[in-house]
This record gives sequence, structure tokens and C-alpha cells, in this order.
Amino acid sequence: MQLVIPKQFLRLPFLFVSFGLLLFSGLASAALPDLIEQVKPSIVVIGTYVRTRSPAFMMRGTGFVVGNGTLAATNAHVVPDKLDSATGETLMVLVPASRHGPQQRVAKLAVTDASHDLALLRIEGTPLPAMTLQSGDHVREGQSVAFTGFPIGSVLGLSPVTHRGIISAITQIAIPGATASQLNAKLIKRLKSGSFQVYQLDGTAYPGNSGGPLFEVEKGEVIGIINMVFVKGTKESVLTHPSGISFAVPVQHLQDLLNDVR
Repeated sequence: MQLVIPKQFLRLPFLFVSFGLLLFSGLASAALPDLIEQVKPSIVVIGTYVRTRSPAFMMRGTGFVVGNGTLAATNAHVVPDKLDSATGETLMVLVPASRHGPQQRVAKLAVTDASHDLALLRIEGTPLPAMTLQSGDHVREGQSVAFTGFPIGSVLGLSPVTHRGIISAITQIAIPGATASQLNAKLIKRLKSGSFQVYQLDGTAYPGNSGGPLFEVEKGEVIGIINMVFVKGTKESVLTHPSGISFAVPVQHLQDLLNDVR
């Protein structure tokens, strides 16, 4: 006896898979707005402040609160090498999404890791909501991620902006120049030392996003720190011709820096 299965039942697995994908997609898209709302109070602006300067506060990059709520992580290149003591210049953190309105807080450099372009600042005042850092190495190529910061500095206003993308590649940070003439002593030294791996993203970050958190979109755990954007041509051309290629430092290096502070 031959068993005949109606064609409509043969399509059931496909229908169930399709429905499952749609359901998962809907859950993922619904979770991101909640994550953004959760993340924004932890995002800060890193800059310097001089009372007699115009503008008094000058932004240098993005940061985010970690640890016990009195530390802000950012890039080492965001922090100035030297403050102008003659003008009373101080390191300042602006908290735009504070529950009590925008706040300015004095900050001091706690520790820096120039080799991984990371820095931790100690913030004065009551603790702020801290982001959770992912433990272990669970990042995979193709993974959905998001990052929040202040693209183009204060041009778009000091309100945290979130971009979404995927981990395009996990690659070495040392990228040779197009010609031998573009190689310099610093790059050659980094190539010889073996460098370290970074996350390449397909999401478009801009100057101003530097130091912002890269987080996975399920729990909002930080997996990296935005540290550079591949810009073709002049810095100004990034506004009209963004390359769409950005990089982030894995969060494990920030974990090590936090351990040093503790």
C-alpha cells in the first residue's frame, strides 16, 4: 500500500521555519528599543572645559559608564595628552541622558592602555548606571550588534545616537598601507609584534563615535569599544561619502584595565 502525502503538508516545515524566523525577527526588533532606553543613561560625552573659552565645553569623543558607576571607559586617543593649566582646563564628562537633566562632571584619568587605545576616567559625584561587560569570548562573525555615541561630535546635538550592524570580520588591527611609502615606523613595529584582533563592523560610525560601546542586541552586554573609522579622503568627506567600515576593540582588554584599577 502506497502512502500518499498531500502536497500542502510537504510545505509545513517550510511554513513553520518561516513563521519562526518572522517571530524571532519581531522579538529582536522589539527588544532593541528597550535596550536603547536601558543603555542611554550610561552614555557620556568626553571633553575638556575652560570657563573663559567659547564654547566652554569642547567634545573629544564618546564614553560609557562601567564598574561601580564612577568610571567611564573611552579611547586613549580621546583623552588629551596634556591639559592647559594656565587657562584652568579640566577634563569633563557630560551626562546628557541623566534623570535630572544634563549634568557636567569633573573627571580625572584613572588608567590608560595606549597599546589597545583604551582609557578609564574617574567621575566625580554619585554613581551613574553602568553597562554590563560580556565575560568570555563569545563574539562571532555575522553576529548582530549595535553601538551608541555622538557621531560628528556636537553637530547633531548632544543626544546619544544608536546604529545597528553586524560583526563583518574578526581581524588584525594592523592594516598595511596601499603602497610602501605609507608604511611608517609605528606601523612596522605593530606588524612585527603581531598586533591584536579587532572587530570589523558594517555599521557606519563617524568621528565622535570613538570610545562608544559596541553591544550585542539580546542582553545589551558590551562586547567592544568603537575606536576608529576607515575614512576615504578628507575627514570632512565622511559626511557625504562614508565608507561604512568601522572597528572596535574587544572588551576583554577593557576588563584587564578594570582589574588594574581595582
